[in-house]
Amino acid sequence: MSPSAIRPVVAIGAVHMDTIAHAFQDIRPETSTPAQFGTSPGGVATNVARALNRLGLETCLVGSVGDDGAAQALTRQLDAEGLRLCLVPRPGFATGRYVALHDPDGSLKAACVDDRILSEAPADLFDAVLDEIAGTAPGRTIWFVEANLPAPVLTRVLERTGSGLVFANAVSNAKSVRLKPHLRRLNCLMLNRGEAAALTGKPEGTPLAALAEALRHTGLETFVLTDGGSQLMVLEDGSFERFVPAVTSIVDVTGAGDALTAGIIAALARGFSLKEAVPFGLSAAALTLRTTGALAGSLSWAALGGN
Repeated sequence: MSPSAIRPVVAIGAVHMDTIAHAFQDIRPETSTPAQFGTSPGGVATNVARALNRLGLETCLVGSVGDDGAAQALTRQLDAEGLRLCLVPRPGFATGRYVALHDPDGSLKAACVDDRILSEAPADLFDAVLDEIAGTAPGRTIWFVEANLPAPVLTRVLERTGSGLVFANAVSNAKSVRLKPHLRRLNCLMLNRGEAAALTGKPEGTPLAALAEALRHTGLETFVLTDGGSQLMVLEDGSFERFVPAVTSIVDVTGAGDALTAGIIAALARGFSLKEAVPFGLSAAALTLRTTGALAGSLSWAALGGN
């Protein structure tokens, strides 16, 4: 498929500087632990946009940064990677930061985030830049949104997507409810067990099939529901399909869910159905789990089995 035939993507949401610590022994409270540190761009929309760029899609990243060194470093790196950047500056705010501590087995021990630049943003933060993008974006554009966007911002963003395809990520149990008023507008939602419970009011321990059925009654017509690394339930064209990820080694869980999302979007942008696209997403997630950080160096469309 020629690059011009692939749908472009506009990703809107968090732009962070991530600091990831990989401990050499199990992390214990109230003492220091020897570790290796790494710093890289992060945030759900940023992770997805970077991965989509690697997967051969024309991608625009919409977000907000402060007037600090982190903003300058992020802008230089993301621009060098080939992303189209539409970053709204917010003087006086620190660029988003995320710090994660991982045990030697790659599991996440603890994390902290400073996302005030977005969580305290005015409703019209992205109005001007999105109006400009919408004026030139082709009708086949895929709009990616995520629930890190505050509810008032999210509402105004979705008002500016027109009739384009909207793909969303629920992000967390608490933030997922920001999407609830817009479920019928979404063409596809990525979410996990906890986020599904938050949206449906069901207990988190509800069997996955029952959670999926409850989600069907929220107005969602298409979704990908994950249950850790054990299974996924996909609703498309009124029917469910279950997928079981292949077993893989884990170095770092950072960004695996975002890679899953990007792999699926990359396949949808090439004309695959959602159920056909999921295996590409699972391959992208597996690559990410086997590496450090949110973006696997080996990630490419060919590496996912595409051609």
